[in-house]
Amino acid sequence: MPVVGTPTDLSLLAGRWVGDFSSVETGRSGSIVFRLSATGDSAFGDVLMNPTAVANQVQVPNPSAAPAATPAPAPQWIEIRFVRVTGGRVSGTLKPYTDPICSCPLFTTFEGRLVGDTLSGTYTSRHQAGGPSQQGRWTAVRERP
Repeated sequence: MPVVGTPTDLSLLAGRWVGDFSSVETGRSGSIVFRLSATGDSAFGDVLMNPTAVANQVQVPNPSAAPAATPAPAPQWIEIRFVRVTGGRVSGTLKPYTDPICSCPLFTTFEGRLVGDTLSGTYTSRHQAGGPSQQGRWTAVRERP
């Protein structure tokens, strides 16, 4: 993934980062893992999205019966595509991926702040066809040797 920033800003992100993300709106959660070299302008990273089961929206014959839950979609790895860092603030995008609920393209941007060895912030996902956006929170901590 390309990383844009001054050499000083890029050095602040050097290392291996591990964390998680979640969205109250969608019930989705997962892991974040990425590594950045202090001498380079590129990094490697992925987000593991681990969706939860979704209530079935189909009408059931017995009105007193609760809707059944459908099995949770399989977890999927999503590539971090681009990161910009300026003065301790980070922003970027994920490679578009297939929404496990509607099987349609989903586009995600993120932003956050670096404080010590912790990156944290918010993300926004939008469907290609439009409609309401979905928000969530994420945090990643730099692993120390």
